[in-house]
Amino acid sequence: MPRHVTDAVRAKLEQFEGLRLAAYHDAVGVLTIGYGHTGSDVRPGLTIDRARADQLLRQDLAAAEAAVGRLVKVPLTDNQFGALVSFAFNVGVGAFQGSTLLRKLNAGNYDAVPGELAKWNKGTVNGKKVAIPGLTNRRAAEAGIWAAGAQVSSNYVAAVPAPAGSLLAKPETLAGGVSVVGAVAGAAGNGGPMAWALAAAVVLAVAVGAFYFVKRLRESAS
Repeated sequence: MPRHVTDAVRAKLEQFEGLRLAAYHDAVGVLTIGYGHTGSDVRPGLTIDRARADQLLRQDLAAAEAAVGRLVKVPLTDNQFGALVSFAFNVGVGAFQGSTLLRKLNAGNYDAVPGELAKWNKGTVNGKKVAIPGLTNRRAAEAGIWAAGAQVSSNYVAAVPAPAGSLLAKPETLAGGVSVVGAVAGAAGNGGPMAWALAAAVVLAVAVGAFYFVKRLRESAS
């Protein structure tokens, strides 16, 4: 049975991509339409309706879902699966397949995923690789989705605990992350995508900082 992202993750992906019914050039100059759809069928001046945009999204999303399901060899919770589908949808299946992120994850290194996601925030503009704010925010939000998936189940996917010793498996890590998200979003006045992107970035920073703090403690004790 093909695995699909949850409705909540799909809603976040639609928010990340935004809906444009007329063809436009994205931040790196690629012709795009609908919810981030690209390809030879997108041409200058093309317009579509909402139903066609939804159809294209279903097609593109199905390809990303199938790729994650095929290429990832370790168990994933719904949110972990959704975060990777969003990532593959955005960077392309080929890039995901050849990524260090996938290699580390398949080796069982779940904790490497947020940091690897953060590396994919650049695009080629005028022949140079530059950090793109929208991609930086998206990678942080995807890391937040990933971290929120440590203990999630659906009607057909059993909850899979993060590996023993993983920071994501620790209740105090997740509780702290949730409180940080709430505090940042509240301070931002529930200001929409940017507020939640900022919140996710803070969660990522806390998780990465905690990882290296624990690592130093273990090294000093050995």
